[in-house]
Amino acid sequence: MKIGGLQKLTLVDYPGKVAATVFLIGCNFKCGFCHNPELVDQNWNSDGRIRISGARRAQERYSDAEFFEFLDEKEGLIDGVCITGGEPTTQAGLVDFIRKIKIKRFLVKLDTNGSNPELLEKLVNKKLIDFIAMDIKTSLDNYEKAVGVKLNPENIKKSVEIIKNSEIDYEFRTTVVPGLVEKKDIEEIGKWLKGVKKIVLQQFQNKKVLNNKFKEIQPYLDKTLKEFAKILEKYIERVELRI
Repeated sequence: MKIGGLQKLTLVDYPGKVAATVFLIGCNFKCGFCHNPELVDQNWNSDGRIRISGARRAQERYSDAEFFEFLDEKEGLIDGVCITGGEPTTQAGLVDFIRKIKIKRFLVKLDTNGSNPELLEKLVNKKLIDFIAMDIKTSLDNYEKAVGVKLNPENIKKSVEIIKNSEIDYEFRTTVVPGLVEKKDIEEIGKWLKGVKKIVLQQFQNKKVLNNKFKEIQPYLDKTLKEFAKILEKYIERVELRI
């Protein structure tokens, strides 16, 4: 596996659990607002370290052996592992990687952009994941503009239905980027996801992004995000803000 970073302890990435987060390299989307650009374009610092967003310090690139040695040390100390990226489902060895984590009796949370419904369904059917967090970039009509590549929107829709109809705990997440996620997009997202259990609206951060033009975009005011949340509450059981 192409492991680009490891956060050895997190109390926020896996709701209600103490976990570690492993960052996988590579993504099939090119979202200009991505806050982990190193995991998308695979540009490494000269010392072989990759910088993860926010307060997380730079982490070394890990081999599979080093990662699983770390898990052995954490037995009984953490509940689970969050697998994020990048986009984890672009990795050919993901199923075996998760299976090895499950053998060690850790819970697994998967972050995904929903572009690979076939693999997602396989993981669900094989009971290899315990929590799914899927990004909803914007309304379907605006999706290609947000992700920066051509895509089949049916794959995104299929992934939503797989998650919605599974027995696995889940959340959908939207980073609210001005210009990509407007009031009309929020309304359309609500109609599209009507009946799902939970969606999270995340504040856009412009400090570190894949495309520098997004550094010039100012995030919405908190009150605007609260207004967006009110719109979604008409359609979705639970709406959470992460500001």
